This record gives sequence, C-alpha cells and structure tokens, in this order.
Amino acid sequence: MMENEQFDDLRPYYDVEINAAMHRIIANEFFPALSGYVFPGRDIEDVRRMLRDIRTIDDFQLQVMKAVNEQVISRSIGSFTFEGLDSLDNSRRYLFVSNHRDIMLDATLLQYALYQSGLRTSEITFGSNLMSSQLAIDIGKSNKMFKVIRGGNIKDFYTNSLRLSEYIRYTITRKRESVWIAQRNGRTKDGIDATDQALVKMFYMSAQGDPVRALAELNIVPVSISYQWESCDLLKAMELYVSRTEKYVKQPGEDLHSILTGIIQQKGDVHISVGKLLTEDVLASLSDLPGNKFNRQVAQWLDSEIIRNYRLTCNNYIAADMLAGNDTYADRYTADEKAAFVAHLTRLDTVSIPDKDELREIFLGIYANPVATKVKQ
Repeated sequence: MMENEQFDDLRPYYDVEINAAMHRIIANEFFPALSGYVFPGRDIEDVRRMLRDIRTIDDFQLQVMKAVNEQVISRSIGSFTFEGLDSLDNSRRYLFVSNHRDIMLDATLLQYALYQSGLRTSEITFGSNLMSSQLAIDIGKSNKMFKVIRGGNIKDFYTNSLRLSEYIRYTITRKRESVWIAQRNGRTKDGIDATDQALVKMFYMSAQGDPVRALAELNIVPVSISYQWESCDLLKAMELYVSRTEKYVKQPGEDLHSILTGIIQQKGDVHISVGKLLTEDVLASLSDLPGNKFNRQVAQWLDSEIIRNYRLTCNNYIAADMLAGNDTYADRYTADEKAAFVAHLTRLDTVSIPDKDELREIFLGIYANPVATKVKQ
C-alpha cells in the first residue's frame, strides 16, 4: 500500500479533492442558510461563484473558515484573546493537547488564533459520530479535520487507537502538519479538565522503543480555552443530572444540536492560552517510572499546565460563592455581573425535572469547579 493511501479512511481531503467538495456543498439544501450566516448581506450567487473557484484547503480556510470564525466572534463573543503563540516556531509542527468545552469551537478558534499569529493551522481530530452527513464530511475534511473512529469492542478499540497514533505521528513528522486533539474523549461536562492517561499511551504506541523519545518527537503543547459563559451549559447540566441515576443515551441529532447551540449561544469573554512545550528533559525525568505511572505523570503534567493557564472569569467566582453560600471571591466580580449570572440561572426553570435544587447544584458546579481546581494546584 502506498504511504499516502494508508490513511485514506481517516485523513482530511487533499487539495485535488477540494473543488468537488465545494460543488457538493453548494448543491446541499442547507447551503442558503449557511451562506446567510457566514456571509450576511452577500448575494448567494456571489458566494456560490467564490466556492466554485476554491481549489485548495488553504483557500477554503482563508475564504470561508476565517469568515466563519469572524461571524462567531462578532455575534456571540464579547472579547476573544489569546496568548503563548509567540513561543511557537513556525518551522516546527506540534501536537496541541487541549481541554475540551465545545465540540467545534475549541479547535476552530485555535485555528483562527494561529492564523492571526502568522502560524500554520493544524489538522483537527473529529469523532466519526460527528461525520454523519456528506455536508459535515465535506466541510470538516476541507478544514483539515480527520476522523477518529469511536465505538467497537476491545480489539477494535486497540486497532483504532494504534491507527490514530500512527496517523498523528505520520502527520507531524512526515506530512509536516500540526494536530489538535482533546485531552480526553468527549467534552468536559462538569468543569473539571483532566487528561486521560490512556491518551498518553496512544501517542507513543505507534513508535518502537523509548516512550520518552516517541513523545518528544511529537512536540506536545498543552492548550487551555475558557469561556465566560460555558458552552451548552444547560445541556451539560441536564446530561449530568440524568447520569446520576441512569445511563445517559444521546438522542438522534443531539451532537448537531450541541454544535449549533455552541455556535449561537452567547459566550462572553473567550481566552486561549498555549502552554509550554513538553520537553524531552521533562519526559526523561519520569522515564524510570513503570508504564502506567509514567503515563499518569505525563497526563498530570499536561493537567497542571492546562489548569495553570486556564483563565477564570467573573462567572467562575460568582458560582463558587453561590455554591459555598459565602462571599469569598466577592472582590472578583461586580454586583451587575452577579445579577447577570443570577438571571442566567433562571434558564433552569425552563426544564421539567423532579429535583431543581440538584440541577442547580450541578449547574453551579460547572462554573465553580475550575476555581476549586485552581486552588488545589
């Protein structure tokens, strides 16, 4: 099998596949609605002509995804800030390991920050469960997204993990593209960001020999993203509420609903912080540990960086005080900010459940837990 065919079921589109994807997007029944959101006030035929002329991934990202991010920022974000990208070397490729609060925006906003910093964008992991339609596939794979296969038995899980590991290593070291991946499978629902140690093992399982060198070769960099108004906060609280008494089962179309809610919902201030490189020296200091302990310590190093760089907002401090029933952090927010948060809490009244107090506690925890995590560090 030719090397460039090995990952055909996972990889993003090649440039030669982009124009055909653009024509499929144009022909899709949802295209008018997408065009109206991304290019408000622009004649739809003009948008169609622009897409017909797109021939490369870079063209798609510059002409379409840049506009998508700008619309999201202007319509639903109070301020968008980022830091730490000046420490990145544009001649190197990185594995960005990020906390995960929103299905789509965590990675997409990082791409915008990379572009604004004059850096090359990265490829993006995208769960196979989310590539559920040809439109999602065409937009995703034109935007450097590659498929992560979900589900299956233990044997399938191992096989899929190994292939994902091989693809990430190939992409960074041979293809010369960076990669974004979440620190664990699925979004953080409770506000506690924690790296799955199995992810660390996955990173190096594609390389023979020394895990230290295998991980160092990937240039792992932790990324923290914080939202003043947590993405899909009510949906997350409801999922956690149900999960306390029964296995939570996603409804058809739920992931798409979460994506659209995350895009449209007001997010207030959003901040991305790129942490320091996980160096070979740091990894070497852990090399005497047995496998599972080594993986756990690497995961904890990533957690420490992600938590250190996470930017708390007024809402985090307000929720922490409301949950504790005190005013420990009253100097971190204003009366108006607290009133806005209390008004936001009235959204809990729109759902019909037996125990509203428990739901309120869960909801407050989503915002308060990052404060507790910071304090513990």
